[in-house]
Amino acid sequence: MRRYRHLFFDLDHTLWDFTTNSRATLAELFVHHGLAAQGVTDAASFIEVYEEVNHGLWQRYERGHLDKEVLRVLRFRNTLMHFGVRDGGLADALGRDYLHHSPMKAALMPGTLQLLTDLRPHYALHIITNGFEEVQHVKLSTSGIGSFFRTVITSEKAGAKKPDPRIFAFALRHTDAAPEECLMIGDNHGTDMAGARLAGWDHAHYTAATAPDPEATFRVGHLDDLRAILL
Repeated sequence: MRRYRHLFFDLDHTLWDFTTNSRATLAELFVHHGLAAQGVTDAASFIEVYEEVNHGLWQRYERGHLDKEVLRVLRFRNTLMHFGVRDGGLADALGRDYLHHSPMKAALMPGTLQLLTDLRPHYALHIITNGFEEVQHVKLSTSGIGSFFRTVITSEKAGAKKPDPRIFAFALRHTDAAPEECLMIGDNHGTDMAGARLAGWDHAHYTAATAPDPEATFRVGHLDDLRAILL
């Protein structure tokens, strides 16, 4: 088994439980902003539509077809419009409150804290994420895992998004690592896995909520499965 020195983790959906934290925030916003009285059917429908809208916009953002400020404006405006609500002020308020409250949620994917505790004595741990710079650092701090990581590399800091090889080259320069020493661990086959392959890194696909990538170096259904590979 190859001995790695540097482990690069994706954050959202891999360590930080994005779905749980986002849905909790959206449910709170539904109540706080009185969306039922505005004509939004119910909290569950609001969350479902938002997730579909946001997913489509994020795909455009990751392809470089949309900048983050436009994404932030459109995701709530388009969600409200689905329910026939045309209120730019309300959409902007939802966007501001979501950005403030969602990163403050602390739910982690199962096994995260113990795995990081066990890995830290043996590896240099890093984050490499397409998430926004100011938001990702709050998530790491609030969830209590920020101290595990020597380096946090965001696409904004690197000037490129996964799967662009430039973000992986940036990571190597800023961690003084070589490709053969690195393992990328993430949930997204289109960004984490494809990007690592393009960069010449080994990669472990965390498949808790996605179909396994047949080209990945490793495939794990639970974070604890990494123990057999790394410990």
